[in-house]
Amino acid sequence: MEIGLVELLRAAWIAGILPLLVASLPFRRLSRLHEAMMGFAKRGKIMQSSSYKFTVPQRFFTHFYALAVIWTGLLLAATWLYAYEMAPIASEPFLYSSIAGHLTGGLHHFTLHRSRSTPLKHRYMVWKSVFLLLLMEIQVLRRLYENIYVFNYSPSARMHIFAYLTGLFFYTAAPLSLCSNFAVEVYEFSANRVSEFIVRGKDQMASSEFDLWEFVNPLIKLGWRHWIGAIIFLWGWIHQHQCHRILGSLRERREENHEYVIPHGNWFKLVSCPHYLAEIVIYAGLVVASGGSDLTIWLLFGFVVANLVFAAAETHRWYHSKFDNYPRDRYAIIPLIY
Repeated sequence: MEIGLVELLRAAWIAGILPLLVASLPFRRLSRLHEAMMGFAKRGKIMQSSSYKFTVPQRFFTHFYALAVIWTGLLLAATWLYAYEMAPIASEPFLYSSIAGHLTGGLHHFTLHRSRSTPLKHRYMVWKSVFLLLLMEIQVLRRLYENIYVFNYSPSARMHIFAYLTGLFFYTAAPLSLCSNFAVEVYEFSANRVSEFIVRGKDQMASSEFDLWEFVNPLIKLGWRHWIGAIIFLWGWIHQHQCHRILGSLRERREENHEYVIPHGNWFKLVSCPHYLAEIVIYAGLVVASGGSDLTIWLLFGFVVANLVFAAAETHRWYHSKFDNYPRDRYAIIPLIY
């Protein structure tokens, strides 16, 4: 049986989720696994200097987001162009104008053929992938900005090399998971266009009219669930940025007085790791925006939740051990639950 990209991505997410879930079980026999997983998850202030073996500077976080911006941007551009040319969603007036354009030689004949032969549901799914990749690009662009201009990592801050490699994997696989159902088609389409450009040259390639409205209009036509997902995404996106600014300001203060400070403000009044909670909200928004029917995206969300809840538990314990006056009514990551 041939294994495709979708199956590989799902297997990878499951392989990432299971160790975290097993290590979280309250059994003594699993204590070694828990310690090993926690050793991989520790970074920055919660990592002791005696654990610096096989570590890299925490400022390497910037690598994750630089990779994500480039990779997600490439996927977005390729998928958007594929959707525009091969999966058009036009209203009746635009469809008539497209036919007229075809008869007068002004429209790429493949576009009209595809619009007739491809089911409308399939075309909407392609544009849904464009929408999800657009949201993802907005997220990683902000994270790259924050790592350059908001966070000020201490030279002594480290993270385990396994966590570093996991981050590189995540920001490669996560954007791909948002468009995995069409990734092979998009790759073949892009490869054919590049080959056509190389062989024929720009002037000899089949010309197609570019309509900016038709390039954006299909996104506006997506269903209400997709836009509710985008609102949830934006809600988490705004709060995560605010929490990151709070953490960034605390790091600046620590450079001045060499003391850690309890963070306050925004969602910090509810949980110890509100930036993790906001990340969960962001990916929950992506699940809703996807329509909730794609198992790959659900598994991506499951990995995000399992990973962040596991890391938040250790951060929460560190806060309580570090500060005698730490607020007792704060939860680790999920208000009123955990």
